[in-house]
Amino acid sequence: MKKNMGSVDRIIRIILAVVVALLFFTNQISSVAAIVLGIFAVIFLLTSVFSFCPLYALFKLSTAKKS
Repeated sequence: MKKNMGSVDRIIRIILAVVVALLFFTNQISSVAAIVLGIFAVIFLLTSVFSFCPLYALFKLSTAKKS
């Protein structure tokens, strides 16, 4: 897997995942919304950790700096 995510993209995804977690733990979201947003939050965290987004690869996009 070649990295295709830049640092700004990773930071934004992590912030969004944290916001979803905060909304869940403060009972601002529940039921189906919590499940769907929770799945997205986990995906955002995983893609941020590995600096690789499968959708970016599928569409041949990259936000990573060229080396």
